[in-house]
Amino acid sequence: MNLKDTINSSPSGRLGGEGAAIYIHIPFCKQACYYCDFHFSTTLSRKNEMIEALVIELKLRKDELKNQTIETIYFGGGTPSVLSIEEIQLLIDTIYSNFTIIEFPEITLEANPDDLTNSKISELANSPINRLSIGIQSFFDEDLELMNRAHNSKEAKECLTQATQHFDNITVDLIYGIPNMSNKRWIKNLQQVFDFGINHISSYALTVEPKTALATFIRQGKYPNVSEELALEHFNILVAETEKQGFVHYEISNFGKPDYFSKHNTSYWFGKSYLGIGPSAHSFNGKERSWNVSNNIKYIKGIQAGKIPQEIEELSKNDRFNELVMTGLRTIWGVSLDEVEQDFGKTYKNQLLKNSEKFIIQDLIYIEDQKRLITTKKGKFLVDGLSSNLFMI
Repeated sequence: MNLKDTINSSPSGRLGGEGAAIYIHIPFCKQACYYCDFHFSTTLSRKNEMIEALVIELKLRKDELKNQTIETIYFGGGTPSVLSIEEIQLLIDTIYSNFTIIEFPEITLEANPDDLTNSKISELANSPINRLSIGIQSFFDEDLELMNRAHNSKEAKECLTQATQHFDNITVDLIYGIPNMSNKRWIKNLQQVFDFGINHISSYALTVEPKTALATFIRQGKYPNVSEELALEHFNILVAETEKQGFVHYEISNFGKPDYFSKHNTSYWFGKSYLGIGPSAHSFNGKERSWNVSNNIKYIKGIQAGKIPQEIEELSKNDRFNELVMTGLRTIWGVSLDEVEQDFGKTYKNQLLKNSEKFIIQDLIYIEDQKRLITTKKGKFLVDGLSSNLFMI
């Protein structure tokens, strides 16, 4: 499929249909990266109890997706690669026993290079896992040490050497905007990925989340602050270099060769239903959003008692509209004006067009074929701010 076909295959900007996704949160890491604010524990003492709880939650929630067919399964975290192949297989078997799965689902495992030994990669290749998301972040030891990553540059290269021999569908995570990272070093990071023949890159700017070690170190003067100007430079380099290599910038942080887009993440952006299993995991059914408690002990005890320890929020019409705008503008498919009118009415469509006028004049957004509102190259780095200005309050 070429780029034009890829974009036009979903002209409304949404996938639609009855397919759904399952996300499993594995809340364990060997050590804490300074920048991370995801829910995890560096203590694996309760890993067996956690696996048992995940199995129980899958069974308890088997009817939530009703007659929807599961198209993708995603093991995220945390660091799912700390699980044994037997534990991964148990969770996959439980899903197959309790849900209806398409014939060839995309099944992704997030992994860190230090876990991907030759034997582990071989085991994964012989399992139902068919896509790896590898958290490289950088190929330079000084960057990895600055972020307190558990692996080093040598391990990053060794794991990709082995992984590419067994898996065709691999995505690599890279972080840009790291203090003291020159443009030259950033380009070398990208070139290293290209040289391995990787078909998908997920790349994010280093951000300072309030309750992280990184925020504390910067406040104490122990760590240089991040620079938005540097991040923008790196982002523009990222866009230009991936385009040269035939990648499609199909979502703000995601770059894939045609046929290698993340089906799981795309289901989020296109408004499909998904079930989030595990502590802190979020779920969505089109009308409600729910999230499990971000505490391992409380999660395990709740599940053992036969209760889902979660909160549920019913989304208002404005909430659903704002989410459509926010997710749509992040992608190459944009926001379908026909869909806005169909789902929310002419008032919402007209207000969206009115609010967009100044950004169209500034060349941050454009209207394609009078059907879709799409972010320009210039506007991509500013998409979060653009989206919020188009929200219905």
